[in-house]
Amino acid sequence: MREFTTEEIRQSYELLKAKTEKSGYLLNPDEEFTLGIVESLLTNNERYGYPLCPCRLSSGSREADLDIICPCDYRDLDLAEYGRCYCALYVSKDATPEQLNGSIPERRPKNPAQESKAVTMPMWRCPVCGYLCARQNPPEVCPICGASGDRFERFNSVIKLE
Repeated sequence: MREFTTEEIRQSYELLKAKTEKSGYLLNPDEEFTLGIVESLLTNNERYGYPLCPCRLSSGSREADLDIICPCDYRDLDLAEYGRCYCALYVSKDATPEQLNGSIPERRPKNPAQESKAVTMPMWRCPVCGYLCARQNPPEVCPICGASGDRFERFNSVIKLE
């Protein structure tokens, strides 16, 4: 496995930071820590062909790993409940130092291929741009237009995700 240069890691970090902030999310403010996560994402991307979460083991199959390709399927739930995602790359705007340094439980099923992914979730719509999402609560910020989460409208129906 090749070593990434400091410049390559920094460039990837800056791209990720800009993309993340544009979509209403925040990266961990500990830049040294975050650069390490970015380097691990680059390594996993080279190793597997996709940016696998560096804190989880790959099956070696993209299909089996879809839920843990960064940003993983569990990020928003972790941000809402713990103030950060599992690997602490993404953080909520209100995350405390204790939340950033603490551990959080793994949400991923032990054998995701055998687990049912059927979940009933409310639907949310951004009234500004029409962005739709299925999740327990609306995002803090619309990832498309930047509208604040309190502007989202909840649909009367729910969606069953499988």
